[in-house]
Amino acid sequence: MVNTQTPAGIRTPFDTPPDEGEVVEVADGVLWIRLPLPMALDHVNCYAIDEGDSWAIIDTGFSSKRGRAIWQKLLDGPLSGKPIGRVIVTHHHPDHVGLAGWFMERGAELWMPRTGWLMARMLTLDEQPSYPAETLDFYRRAGMDADVLAQRMTERPFNFADCVAPLPLGYRRLIEGEVIHLGGRDWDVRMGDGHAPEHLTLWAQDGTLVIGGDQLLHSISPNLGVYPTEPDADPVGDWLAACERLAPHATDTQLILGGHKLPFTGLPLRMRQFVDNHHHALDRLLAYLDTEKVAGACFVPLFKREITGSAYGLALVETVGHLNHLWRLGQVTRRLDADGAYYWKAV
Repeated sequence: MVNTQTPAGIRTPFDTPPDEGEVVEVADGVLWIRLPLPMALDHVNCYAIDEGDSWAIIDTGFSSKRGRAIWQKLLDGPLSGKPIGRVIVTHHHPDHVGLAGWFMERGAELWMPRTGWLMARMLTLDEQPSYPAETLDFYRRAGMDADVLAQRMTERPFNFADCVAPLPLGYRRLIEGEVIHLGGRDWDVRMGDGHAPEHLTLWAQDGTLVIGGDQLLHSISPNLGVYPTEPDADPVGDWLAACERLAPHATDTQLILGGHKLPFTGLPLRMRQFVDNHHHALDRLLAYLDTEKVAGACFVPLFKREITGSAYGLALVETVGHLNHLWRLGQVTRRLDADGAYYWKAV
């Protein structure tokens, strides 16, 4: 994720996140919950919305012993022993859908977009003991560092099933343009894109709240990565189009409840910043491609720093995403070399 500064006009009314197993009330009947993640971005935000005799929760965190224990502490404490009636999942990534199946086993209904449900269910069933040949070829074409590639070839890859509970068959599809009633408010369903296909956002019709997931974040932008399942995808183009589509609905008074970092106000400025930041990054990348480069050599112009360690993989797939966007626009060419890597150059 690309770091961004917080300019004047963007405010964070709640600058202290809830402690583990605790909540912060961010609006009448809306509770902010934070679950830990074992990575550099070390948390995911979830929300509980009071529905009277039950709770609706937005996103779930990873499926893990620790995650289940935290939720049980919440159910026994701040959530007052009421059951979870609905689990609403913004998109299919494991930190958001991980425990949806666990809640369903306990009687909750699952509400989410169709694409997210299909992706999550497919990926939890697609368990791989080692990296498939297609994945290794994808890494080579991206110019992955040889030592990183050699290390991966000795490891078991990350599998969704490692941290996503099995999903039962039935769910309630959320559709662009519909209105749902949730916690005493009516909410417009609007879909984002780029970070995840058909990414759910919910906009309270009273103008007070927006549930943004990873589509609308404070101080960072979401990873726009390309993966072996769709190696020529253009998530950057999808993201920019989604920003333009959602921007007319933004106001300065809405409280944005994102999937990471802090709730914030000032969405119109934030939406402009999202678009501007990526256009500036694309300009820097294009200027850098005056000579041929592989994706793995393009971190500095894109992210303004070298990236190593645990963040390397996400940086690589996001770099491919930006290169694919320039390629779709006809601004760069790519050439597959004998070493198996794509070499990119400005037209």
